[in-house]
Amino acid sequence: MQGINTSSHPAMPRRPQIIMQENDSTVPRLSDIFRCTRCGYCCQGETTVSLDQEDQQRMVDKLGLPREEVREKYWRVTGNVVQMKTVDGHCIFYDEEAGCTVHEGRPWRCGQWPLHPSMLSDRNNYETIKASCPGITRDLEYEEFCRILQALLERQGVLIC
Repeated sequence: MQGINTSSHPAMPRRPQIIMQENDSTVPRLSDIFRCTRCGYCCQGETTVSLDQEDQQRMVDKLGLPREEVREKYWRVTGNVVQMKTVDGHCIFYDEEAGCTVHEGRPWRCGQWPLHPSMLSDRNNYETIKASCPGITRDLEYEEFCRILQALLERQGVLIC
């Protein structure tokens, strides 16, 4: 539902301003462009995303293990770069039956995928990601997808899927 805000700064002329409520059906939702199927395609590869300090702590908290044990069992540390280890060509936390076994403690970059802002300026990037990710809504034209993604980014900053 929309409301009208007629309050204004004393030096400004009074003009109505439309305020969008979160339950308004015209407000774009993440589910309009993406619904994760937990297929694990994004977990495949011989390398993973880098973990910042917050990612590391979130993962330690999720696993409920001492930091040093998590480091030894699950992380690949090269200098100052910390990544998750890979096993059989996928992230160590990916399980074919369960998907991501640390989903609530996953790195923010994993949570952002596949809705990377680069899709807004590169149609080829969008098409490549759309072809590889079954969670991307298929029946939207590129321009509509971008309009919704841009609105979500403006409202929320970084998207976590």
